[in-house]
Amino acid sequence: MILTFDMNYQELWENVKCAGIYLPLILLLWSFIYLVNTLSWYIIIRSGGKLGLSFPRLYKFTVTGFALNYVTPVGLMGGEPYRIMELTPYIGVERATSSVILYVMMHIFSHFCFWLSSVMLYVCLYPVGWAMSILLGAITVFCLLIVILFVKGYQHGMAVACIRMGSRLPFLKHRVIRFAEKHHEQLVNIDRQIAFLHQQKKRTFYTALLLEYMARVVSCLEIWLILNVLTTNVSFISCILIAAFSSLLANLLFFMPMQLGGREGGFALAVSGLALSGAYGVYTALITRLREIFWIVIGLVLMKIGNKSDNKSF
Repeated sequence: MILTFDMNYQELWENVKCAGIYLPLILLLWSFIYLVNTLSWYIIIRSGGKLGLSFPRLYKFTVTGFALNYVTPVGLMGGEPYRIMELTPYIGVERATSSVILYVMMHIFSHFCFWLSSVMLYVCLYPVGWAMSILLGAITVFCLLIVILFVKGYQHGMAVACIRMGSRLPFLKHRVIRFAEKHHEQLVNIDRQIAFLHQQKKRTFYTALLLEYMARVVSCLEIWLILNVLTTNVSFISCILIAAFSSLLANLLFFMPMQLGGREGGFALAVSGLALSGAYGVYTALITRLREIFWIVIGLVLMKIGNKSDNKSF
């Protein structure tokens, strides 16, 4: 892919070195983004009652959870079980599970809200041909369907529905059914706690959603900082569109660890769509990979520091 763009290896390396002064800013920016993510999760947990752990410890769980999601195929299969395990000694397994499911739903829900708003932003700022109209229409319909699905999940809960879906899988069917029969009461309680936030704690619900959406927008500063090393012709609005469409393509490859290839291709296509060289997209993806690896290492190190011994029994 790099060979097909108008930027050779030497030029790419020179651009990476130019980003040296911006790289610490990018790393610091993501410490703030993780802080916003933690705050969103914190208010979700607090809505269910007293929280028996400090905010810095929850920040640790957040960073490590995202690190595990980055390196695990199918993403959420790594970080979310870890978060539940760590939270259980403090608030119990049912509340820990419901709070993690709620946060994951909020995190994913904000993704679709971000993509929908980016479609509207593109339509308002750029000419739309028939091919782009079809693409944007398909993205809009897809996102709206998922939003409706999430609204239903917030109203009635998701745990029982997920178990019901799992009971139809050929190789897992019998295990899932046995699990559902054994833990039926706990699953119903988890769904009740999920629905409670949307029905009774609407202020908390929308605050958490706004924080997650804000984290998406703030993360676009990373792209703006990187691209401004190469060119001054990129606005922050353009960076929002690049982030939206590249993340949409990358998330279609959710089953791959770190979305390898999808992220780079997504950046290249998104940048090319705004009349810039696709090589800028590859360069941007490379810098984001360096940031990603840095925070993965931090997250995995934090996983071994300051753990509560009680969680061994989970």
